[in-house]
This record gives sequence, C-alpha cells and structure tokens, in this order.
Amino acid sequence: MKDDVTPSNLDIVEVFDPRDMTPVVKPEVAATASHWELRTDEQPYAFLSDKKVDDENRYGQKIDLVDLTGLPAERPMYINENPDVGVNPNRNKQHGFFFTADNCIGCHACEAACSEKNENPAHLAFRSVGYVEGGSYPDYKRMNISMACNHCDNPVCLKGCPTRAYTKHVEYGAVLQDPETCFGCGYCTWVCPYNAPQLDPIKGQVSKCNMCVDRLETGLKPACVSACVGNALDFGVIENIPENREQAKTSIPGFPTPEITHPNVRFQQTKTMPIEMTRTDSQPVKYHKDEKGNYKPVIDQKVGKEKHWNFARLSSRENPLVIFTLSVQAVMGAFVLLFLGDKLGVSFLQDIHNSAVYAPIMLACLVIGGIGNVMSATHLGKPHRFYRGFNNLRHSPMSREILGVAGFMATLGFHLLFSLPGNEIFQNLYTAVLGGSVTDLIAVDTAESIGDVIGYVCLAFIAFGLYYMGRSYRIPARPFWNHPQVYTGFTGSAIALGALLTGVAVVATQAITGADYAAVLQGCGLVLVAGIALEGIGLIWHHKDMDGAEHEGAASHYVQRTTFGKTYLLRNAIVGLNLVAAIALLAFELTGPWALFAWLLVGFAQVFASAVGRALFYILVIPTTMPGAFFWKNKGFEEHARDIGLAHMPQVGVVMDAH
Repeated sequence: MKDDVTPSNLDIVEVFDPRDMTPVVKPEVAATASHWELRTDEQPYAFLSDKKVDDENRYGQKIDLVDLTGLPAERPMYINENPDVGVNPNRNKQHGFFFTADNCIGCHACEAACSEKNENPAHLAFRSVGYVEGGSYPDYKRMNISMACNHCDNPVCLKGCPTRAYTKHVEYGAVLQDPETCFGCGYCTWVCPYNAPQLDPIKGQVSKCNMCVDRLETGLKPACVSACVGNALDFGVIENIPENREQAKTSIPGFPTPEITHPNVRFQQTKTMPIEMTRTDSQPVKYHKDEKGNYKPVIDQKVGKEKHWNFARLSSRENPLVIFTLSVQAVMGAFVLLFLGDKLGVSFLQDIHNSAVYAPIMLACLVIGGIGNVMSATHLGKPHRFYRGFNNLRHSPMSREILGVAGFMATLGFHLLFSLPGNEIFQNLYTAVLGGSVTDLIAVDTAESIGDVIGYVCLAFIAFGLYYMGRSYRIPARPFWNHPQVYTGFTGSAIALGALLTGVAVVATQAITGADYAAVLQGCGLVLVAGIALEGIGLIWHHKDMDGAEHEGAASHYVQRTTFGKTYLLRNAIVGLNLVAAIALLAFELTGPWALFAWLLVGFAQVFASAVGRALFYILVIPTTMPGAFFWKNKGFEEHARDIGLAHMPQVGVVMDAH
C-alpha cells in the first residue's frame, strides 16, 4: 500500500482494475476501499489479467461459483477482519495456480515469499519445492515441482476435518482454514494428497495456503507467483491458459492422481523426460511412464532387501492412537461378548452376567475405555478443545467415530449404573455404608430392564463407532490404509482382545474363589480363535494386494518387509502360532494349572502382536504426497535431525515430532 494514503485523500487513490489492465482513478470504488488500495510499485506481471472465463472446468464444475450457491455476489470475506469488498471483477470465479515445470529452476523464491507474507516459522511452509530426476549422463534430467494448496473442487480436507475449520468460499474458490477452530488432530494432513495443510506441533494447530485472497481483492496475484524468478508460476481463473503457454495438463511426474480431489492447478511440461523418474527424498517411490505417457508410482528399492528389526522406530507421535484403538476395541469386544452372549443364551456367559463379578468387569471396561479416550485426547494439539470433534457429523468420518465411541462410553456407564442394584457386592456395600436396602431406591427387576434397553443402545453405538473407526482410515491419499483389512483388523482385535479381557477377569476371579473355570476358558478361547482368524485372513489379503500393487501402498509394504522385516515376520509368526496353540488347547479340552498357564502365554503373545501390528500400521503408511527436496520435506532428513540434535535448532526447520 502507498504510505501517503489517508482518509483525507481516499478520493484520489489509484485502484487497479483487472478488466482493462490499467491503474485508474475510480472515486466511487476508492471511497469504500479503505483496505484495498493499490500497491502501485508492483510490476505488471504481478497483476491478474483474466478477461475471458469459461463456463465449466474440465471436470464439469461451474467456474462461476455464485451459480452453485446463490449467495450474494458482493458479500464481504472479512479478510484481515475488514468487511470491504475488493475491485476484482472475477472474485466469484474459481481461481487456480498454473505451474510450468519447464521454467522452474528450483530457487525456492516462491517458498520464501509465501513464508514471509504469512510469517511462517522455519518448520512450516505452505508452498514447497521438490524434485524428481532420472536418466544418465549426458542425458540426465531433473524436474522441479512447486506445490501449495490446490483449492480443490472436492476438498477432502474440508470433508475430513471434524471441527469444521475449513470453508470452501464462493470468492475465488479458495479453501480457507481457521487455525483457531482447529484442535490439532492432523486428520486433514492425512487425507490431503498434496501435503497442503501443515500441522504445527508447537502451536498444536493446522494452517495452510489461503490463496492470498487479500492480494486478489486488489487485482494482484499471490505472493509466491509474483516472486517466481523463472516465470514458472502463474495464477488466474481456472482453465485460462496464461500468455505464452501452450498446455494446461492436470498431472506431471510426481503429482498424485487428480481424481481424488479435482485440484485447481494446471501444468505445462513439454520437455521429454526419462521413462523412470526418482525422488530425491528418502521415500521408496519412483515414477514409471506407461504406454499412454502417464507416470505411475512404483517401488524404488532404496534400502535394498535386507530385513531389520528397528524396534526403537516403532514408537511415533501416533502412540496415543495405538493405545486408544486397542483399548477401546478390547472394551467393545468384551461388552458384546458378555451382554449379547447372555441374551443369546450362552450358558457360561449367562452365569457371568448373573454373578457378582459382572459389575466389576463392566467397571474395569469403563476405566480401560476411559484411559484410551484420554490417550486419544492427548494426541490432539489442543486437548482441551476435544468437544469440537462433533462439529462435522455431516461429512467427517472422524466426527462420526468420535460420536460412536462417546456414545458407547456413555451407554456403558449407564448400563453399569443400572446393573448395580442386582449386584451382591454393591448391595452389601450399600447396606454397610448407608444402611437399609438398595431396593428402596429402585426395584432390581426395573433396574435390569432399563439396563437391558441401554445395553442394546450400547451395541448400536459399538457397531456405529467400530465401523467409522475403520472408515476414518479408508483414505485414498494413503493406499496402505485404504484396504478392507482395516475393518478385519479392527474387528478381529475387538473380538480377540475382548475375549482376553473377559477371560482374564472371570478366570482370575473364579480361580481365587475355587470355582470351576473350565467352561469360561473354553468359551473365551473359542472367541479368541475367531478373532485371531479374522485378523489373520485380513493380513493375508492385505499382503497379497499390496505385494502386487503399483502405488504408495506397495512402497509401504516394501518398507514393512525390509526396514521392519524381522519385526513384521515376528508379528505374523506370533499370530500364526497363537492360532495353532489356541485350537490345540480347545481340541484337547485341557484344564488345570498348565492349561491356564498356556492360555496366559497365548494371551500375552496376542497383546504383544496386536501392539506391534498397530504400531506398524501407523508408522509404515506412505501418502500420495508431493516429492520433497534433499532435506526439506524429507522424512529421512527429519529423522536424522532428531537423532543428532539438529531438531533443537529452530532455524533448521525441523522440530520434535510431538504435539
């Protein structure tokens, strides 16, 4: 802005009019443009120059977004808390970036300009430049890729965010995010294929590219475009090919499939590239040209085929989610087994339900589930804002998962409450402490009837919550997760760990009191076998599909068989041996101390295998993200920086991997 612009001379402010590419004096506009004065020192290439606008983009989406919403064309965006409306005549059209890969020299000026304008710390970058390269001397080629948010037609970040921190605006089609609404779960960083949302582990919140909408209001291109040295970046109404360009492709080597989100970015890349292009970062992914000339991701065997243990690297910032998912699934499985088994007439489960141990088991389930939920909250950047997770039930599978788990925990608590009047331990305790009889409060039959109704509601919440717990990981941008094995794994864990939890509680009680626990041991063992078998079937299915795939999921599986190869084999061996051992114990109907000891070994081994498998599930996934550089946006460099202490130097741009 001009320094000499004051309220007394607003009538002569020069306001840029993109319609005729001339700085003109428009008093009627300038009088209301107290915030949108022209920066007259900008070069001509920094101004928007769209004169024609297509009706639809190539995906059939209307470019004039007012046509889709019916909202007022001149409503304010409150950019920087200012209600004024800018002078851009195309403010209600979908805008997008245009990247000419042939021109990019990898100078990172766009990164610097973006970070300077948004005052980003060193460890965040809304725009980043990565590299792919291939060929051999003398025909060796590198292609640089500058990428930020693509403000997609189908913004999966908006649909995935449980707090509704994202908005797709009619103005410019910008996908904007409010860091103050965000509670730092990072789910948007999982679902976005382009690494656009940036989770700040220091502030515990996400932020991202905002399309520089304040500059667009005055007819200026985004800061990164204006700073581009090689004339590689351009910007305007989508589908408009900039001057001196001849292509508007939707993909280039290293760019994820546009079918996931229909991104508003277009490319030009005319130089011939080698058949294979590799990444300069540590991800084991390269890109191979098919018969149609399109580059598809395949495995790049950067670490060879040697197998390692790497137990220390099983620990990650997702540890709270490992504990959360396993504990909640175990509690869900235990409740289904105890409650539904009683209603279906399974004799040993009916005995448990009618015994004094039922309420203590439910209480233990409530405590274990509560610990899991607390661990889930600690994974958030802002744990005290956990209640915002219910904000996006319309779209977000994570919001629905939170609703399902919260509903399960609430109904489990009420079911426990109404099971107390019929519990012998509680009756005696009530009489000893308060005197009188608990039946003075509520009849036992009435309490049991209410408890049964709540129990059925609890079952519905379990089905809902367990489904959306799996659905939250069916993410197209993470092919290693986007497989039915998520459902078989989560359900198998619920069945197996639920049977273990029930068996340990009941058998321990009956062993102490001298009661016969053979029926419980056999019954819970049979359920345990079913859970292990279901999980094993899913693992085999997943291995088969990932082994023959050509995407980032196959690369994740390659890491699983090499970097963590020995750990992976150990987990699989334990699952297989547990299944065989449990079937043998059931077939021979073994009882007594040695049989109990054998079941305990099987139980401990299954818990260990479940924990290792769930840790692998989180740390192995390779997203369909953009290539990184040698050090920046490079997972290998980040791990190295943490190992040797560079992460303690803020200027390096790497921070400790925790909230």
